Amino acid sequence: MAARVLLTGGTGYIGSHTYVALVEAGYHVVLLDDFSNSSPDVLNQLEIITGVPTRFHRADVSDANAIRPIFAAYDFDAVVHCAARKSVPQSLARPKMFFDANIASLLALMRVMAGHGVKTMVYSSSATVYGQPESLPIPEHAPLSYTSPYGLSKIMGEQFLNQQVRTSAGWVVGTLRYFNPAGAHPSALIGEAPVHDGGNLMPLIAKVARGVVPALDIYGHDYGTPDGTGIRDYVHVCDLAQGHVQSLDRLLRHRRSHTLNLGRGSGYSVLEVVKAYEAASGCRIPYRLLPRRPGDVAASFADPTMAARVIGFCATRDLHDMCRSSWAWETARQSDLQGALISPPYRPLGLIAAAPSVIVTPIARPS
Repeated sequence: MAARVLLTGGTGYIGSHTYVALVEAGYHVVLLDDFSNSSPDVLNQLEIITGVPTRFHRADVSDANAIRPIFAAYDFDAVVHCAARKSVPQSLARPKMFFDANIASLLALMRVMAGHGVKTMVYSSSATVYGQPESLPIPEHAPLSYTSPYGLSKIMGEQFLNQQVRTSAGWVVGTLRYFNPAGAHPSALIGEAPVHDGGNLMPLIAKVARGVVPALDIYGHDYGTPDGTGIRDYVHVCDLAQGHVQSLDRLLRHRRSHTLNLGRGSGYSVLEVVKAYEAASGCRIPYRLLPRRPGDVAASFADPTMAARVIGFCATRDLHDMCRSSWAWETARQSDLQGALISPPYRPLGLIAAAPSVIVTPIARPS
């Protein structure tokens, strides 16, 4: 029988792509989100992509009383925990909000999982746990540090889970340290569309390409890199989603925890990404060179060797694939938004409006 999985943050950027990968791998998935940084429209798009009715609950994962009935209704085998706030600049401005969202929610989820005997989790971590890296590429055994409250929240989350694995029999956790997700699903039905701007580079470039903003602000042009701009390891979101499937497969089959980098193993500078996006979109991307931002580092890219060995992870899509899929998603979304001005309001199939807990399909144990 296929395993039953709760996917938190399931309508977000990474969560929605991970949902598609999990369903395609044969898992029965229940989505959980509160739409604080995503849209209900994603649910309908996921049904179109997968051909499978979505099972969805609207709740804040930090509210144990809200999520406890969901665990009671399904016999979950595992949780994939993607729900979190992610933005270095925002975390510097509002650190408490990030600790509430990223730490309180994890602790609440762990308590409810323990109460229902669910002891398997894939955890969304981040390459920000490496802070200012001592050397490149970055291996998993590199020292942990942080340059922002966001990075600290991910280190704390990893430590809580490590203690749970050490002290509670049966717990296994796959900690996935993301580098920089980019791109969109090849259907152009889902992509990166945060309600609150998280500061990711590619959506900002897309805004310039679409004429929404006049120029891209590039923070830092005097780093010790070939062109002076920061270098990051960009990994296609569909490759990243597949990494979640591979991590979960490994946990369920072998019952051994792992902590892995998910990245390509090489980096691109901001100006290289700009040039690649110009080629993909056919649009000129004006930019302004500004001083460095607090919390940013000059370069960061992964050593993905261990991920390849432990779970078979391999990022197969390159920067041009990321830019092309991002632009396809952006142009399709813009067309949909223009059509919505003259079309009836768009609603996900079966969405129950104005309900405290939205369920797309009735609560029932998947068969």
